[in-house]
Amino acid sequence: MNSTTPPTGCARYPIGELARRTGLSVKTIRFYSDSGIVTPTGRSPSGYRFYGVDAVARLDLVRTLRELGLDLPTVRKVVDREVALPEVAAAHVEALDVQIRTLRLRRAVLTAVARRGSSPEELDLMHRLAKLSEDERSRLIGEFLDTVFDGLHAHPAFAAVIRSMTPELPDDPSTEQVEAWVELAELFQDADFRTSVQGMAQDLAVDRAPDDAMGLPRILAEALRSLAEPALADGVDPASPQAARIVDDLAAHYARTAARPDDAALRARLTDRLDGMNDPRRDRYLHLLAIVNGWLAPQPLAPALNWTVRALRARGDGGGSPVEG
Repeated sequence: MNSTTPPTGCARYPIGELARRTGLSVKTIRFYSDSGIVTPTGRSPSGYRFYGVDAVARLDLVRTLRELGLDLPTVRKVVDREVALPEVAAAHVEALDVQIRTLRLRRAVLTAVARRGSSPEELDLMHRLAKLSEDERSRLIGEFLDTVFDGLHAHPAFAAVIRSMTPELPDDPSTEQVEAWVELAELFQDADFRTSVQGMAQDLAVDRAPDDAMGLPRILAEALRSLAEPALADGVDPASPQAARIVDDLAAHYARTAARPDDAALRARLTDRLDGMNDPRRDRYLHLLAIVNGWLAPQPLAPALNWTVRALRARGDGGGSPVEG
């Protein structure tokens, strides 16, 4: 009997035949054999290993588990039935979920770097922001909102506004949501932006009439949209009589809400308020917030703000020099 002929009796395979049947290399099978994952059933007189038919099924399972990413000690426990395969699969799913989230974070950061041409310092900052835990994100958001709405948390007009400005990154965010979160987190740490938004909040709180339970922040923005955006879409000239009527309606609304007379002083004040709201980072914040929270992205308010301020100044109501349309 030559060195590759199995002993008589039940079917047994030399290592070369086992490699052919399983698609694994002889070297890999020898490694698994030396590791005790698959054991030979005997040896030929020349010392060649032979394996039983169950080795084929066992090695097929080992190959599948390894391709799924399980480490060798865990594979051995599964094939030896020391641990149940469903339990191992469930644990591995959790591990893969963590890896997927990590890869999404990395992809989002690298995508942002590629788009923005970031420096190494900016890359480091974005990476750290993307990796923040849920508690760390909550603290960062809380610090920003506490600064912006300092002294206004108990204000009946601002409770809903604060909630509406709070980003909530989901447990399984998309790449777009991660990118938006990183940019939002950068805005949170922009001291000038904090000051700008805080000024808007404080101005709007001052303008609120004592008996105005609804408050002004949403009302002014919504009134501006309902009055100015249709005119803007229709191409109405800010210096036209039609624009003047729209300005009158907005000023009357502002006067009622602020409980002040509609006069030159009020219109100058309204213009100042609209100028203060016209920070492009405000629109960007709301756009990013909608992405993170999975909301419908709002239309930018800046075009309506610009049009209205020009219309106010064209009438001489808003202070400064009239702006030509």
